[in-house]
Amino acid sequence: MRTGRIGQARRGVVISLAAAFLTVFAATAQAQGAPDSFADLAERLSPAVVNISTSQVLGSERQAIPGVPEDSPLNDFFKDFMEQQGQRPQRVQSLGSGFVIDPAGVIITNNHVIDGADRIEVVFMDGTTLPATLTGRDPKTDIAVLKVESQTPLPHVELGDSSRARVGDWVIAIGNPFGLGGTVTAGIISALNRDIHAGNYDDFIQTDASINRGNSGGPLFDMQGRVVGVNSAIISPSGASVGIGFAVPTSTVRPIVEQILEHGETRRGWIGVRIQTVTPEIADSLGLAPARGALIAGLSDDGPAAAAGIEPGDIVLSFDGRNIAAMRDLPRIVAETGIGRTVDVEIYRGGRTIGVKVTVARLDESEAAAAAPPADTAPAPARMVVLGLSLAELTATTREGFDIDPETRGVLVTDVDPLSGAAEKGVRPGDVIVQIAQRDVATPADVERIVAAEEKAGRNTVLLRLSSGGDLRFVALRLGGL
Repeated sequence: MRTGRIGQARRGVVISLAAAFLTVFAATAQAQGAPDSFADLAERLSPAVVNISTSQVLGSERQAIPGVPEDSPLNDFFKDFMEQQGQRPQRVQSLGSGFVIDPAGVIITNNHVIDGADRIEVVFMDGTTLPATLTGRDPKTDIAVLKVESQTPLPHVELGDSSRARVGDWVIAIGNPFGLGGTVTAGIISALNRDIHAGNYDDFIQTDASINRGNSGGPLFDMQGRVVGVNSAIISPSGASVGIGFAVPTSTVRPIVEQILEHGETRRGWIGVRIQTVTPEIADSLGLAPARGALIAGLSDDGPAAAAGIEPGDIVLSFDGRNIAAMRDLPRIVAETGIGRTVDVEIYRGGRTIGVKVTVARLDESEAAAAAPPADTAPAPARMVVLGLSLAELTATTREGFDIDPETRGVLVTDVDPLSGAAEKGVRPGDVIVQIAQRDVATPADVERIVAAEEKAGRNTVLLRLSSGGDLRFVALRLGGL
């Protein structure tokens, strides 16, 4: 009987060890280690990676004397004089990288590689040089698509799925650093979803694979030989690689390239909102924990969001089933959404989560918002001080003094205590408090009353909706002092 029990115990140990082995094996199979060599990958992929040679003429513009008609003989005299001073047109060249994604000759590179070029040539690994034409480009994501004509199918590579990339994965970069051509470097993905303040759609892959000048536009490959990013930027005090490089992920590149190939331009989604970051103070003032999402600061009257019933002060938590962890996620996700699609949007309002449906429209990228800054000085009206803010009613005199639009309603900020929390949050004279704690205000007394009520209710912060030069934004100020 005892022997049986010992046998059962031993079998239990064997089973446990086997289960542990299988668990370790499964984890090992999922996470790929470094290969013995990158040679096979490099040999297979390098023929599809090209050098981009561009040139442009600087100083070729016809120089004219301001105020003198262009056809005046005086301008010819002026041009001759400038040429005598050494101001002759010069042709300059630059080098970059790119890669073929279609055997018919479609090539991806960075927009900054070809920007301003009047001549583009593509040099292949075997020395073949072909002239390229620009199919389309997108400066906002720094992507450009070129086309070359070849008598034979060209070697090409496949765009992979960057959403499956993980921090720590091995990657290789192939490109044309410093004009050397055909250079292969290897490293890992150091981070994902990096915001380097290059634009509204930042979502970079960070890698320590060596990337230098000339690598721009080249591919970043995973270990299956699929492109997961387009190498675009580095951070370096010296201009050379210090192990911090950035690539535009293929999740961003793919829809841009598809739109350019189909329409010759990008077509981004738009819902007509102005947004800002949900800070911990703002989240606390609204009862949202943890701080997340994108705060709606304002809406276009004729935009899809307004038509769907979204309001200023709402916080967008998800869009089309995709989580909005931070403010910068929303513009990118909306831009990638198909125009005309109706999607589910989850918002936080008044302490609860509700759902709305929004039909995505097309962004008109030619429009640019231009708001005049408020005046720095103005007549000082009678004031009331709340939370370090000197407040006054909006009158004809104060509107004129601070250049406030006649349509703006609220309470005017005439001065800001430089040691207050409001000053730290960027509140300045000329701002107008439109709402406080999501309630409209018309007089300084309204502000004082609501602040007192919030303090009595035990709130730590109070949310202000401000109009700054016509632009609406939210600011959360701490209660119980300046």
